[in-house]
Amino acid sequence: MALWDKIAGEFIDIIEWTDDTQDTIVYRFERHNNEIKYNAQLTVRESQVAVFVNEGKVADVFQPGMYTLETKNLPILSTLQGWKYGFASPFKAEVYFLNTKRFTDLKWGTMNPVMLRDPEFGPVRLRAFGTYAIRVKDPAAFIREIAGTDGRFTTDEITEQLRNLIVTSFAGAVAKSGIPVLDLSSNYDKVGQVIRGAIQPEFDAYGLEIATLLVENVSLPEEVEKALDRRSSMGVVGDLGRYTQFQTAEAIKAAAENPGGAAGIGIGMATAGGLASAMGGAVQQASAPAAGSAPPPLPGAEAYHVAIGGKQSGPFPAAELQGMVRDGRLTRDSLVWTQGMASWSKAGEVAGLAALFTDLPPPLPQA
Repeated sequence: MALWDKIAGEFIDIIEWTDDTQDTIVYRFERHNNEIKYNAQLTVRESQVAVFVNEGKVADVFQPGMYTLETKNLPILSTLQGWKYGFASPFKAEVYFLNTKRFTDLKWGTMNPVMLRDPEFGPVRLRAFGTYAIRVKDPAAFIREIAGTDGRFTTDEITEQLRNLIVTSFAGAVAKSGIPVLDLSSNYDKVGQVIRGAIQPEFDAYGLEIATLLVENVSLPEEVEKALDRRSSMGVVGDLGRYTQFQTAEAIKAAAENPGGAAGIGIGMATAGGLASAMGGAVQQASAPAAGSAPPPLPGAEAYHVAIGGKQSGPFPAAELQGMVRDGRLTRDSLVWTQGMASWSKAGEVAGLAALFTDLPPPLPQA
């Protein structure tokens, strides 16, 4: 049997590869003892490249087409084997066919969350996944760096390494893009382009080209998404007062549709009324000023602080100061201060308070 394999190998004069798989990148053409017959026919189909390897060294590379193997078609291999005057006998060389088509729908994703700093939310953890496509760009480099002497090299043998390269570049790409987390979903194309540009130099070292890279989803932790949902709900509600009125109207409508009859309607109305009062009170309480705090003076009206009994009081608006003058709590010698004054001054010396003292009635006559 071994003798027959040897004889059959020497008569092989057609070298070709018909790929019936979807994931084979490299295929080594098998022959007995690696012998190739002189004037053998080499057929390289579209989306293929044939690489001749001599004693572990990459020699000649053939692009798509049909070739008759002779000295002039194998200049590097002829030099390596020292064929100065041509050859007419079988020669030894390994032939590798490389598939240069695009290998699509390869998956990538973050196994663990990636920590990023967002300008709005601060530190956040993101998960992302998507797909990408690759193709062999430099056959010689791919054989040297990746495939080696593997007789059949498939995408499964390299996708794990490529996925790690993509995930490593993801965080830096998002930070470089400057896109806030909330806007990532509308900028997946831009993020994909940034990642692709960042990792292409790494793929060049493998002789590969990353043809496309798609980001399908970027997600936040579940608790952060719930917080965003609550924030969105508050934005949808808008005016809390109007929302309370709407809820009250809905409660009254539901009570009216109660099949319990008139009694049910009355109870429903009472319940709805109580709900409306409670919610209305809550709204008023939320909108009312805190206890113990006075509203600010009206715009344009000056209010003065008055020293009464050695203690600061006020501020008092002009109408109240008029009453204080009448009952004697504010005199010309009382110290006052308002915004814009450098220090406390006597009320009689303040131009804004002069009118309060000129309109005073004369003292009552002595009995």
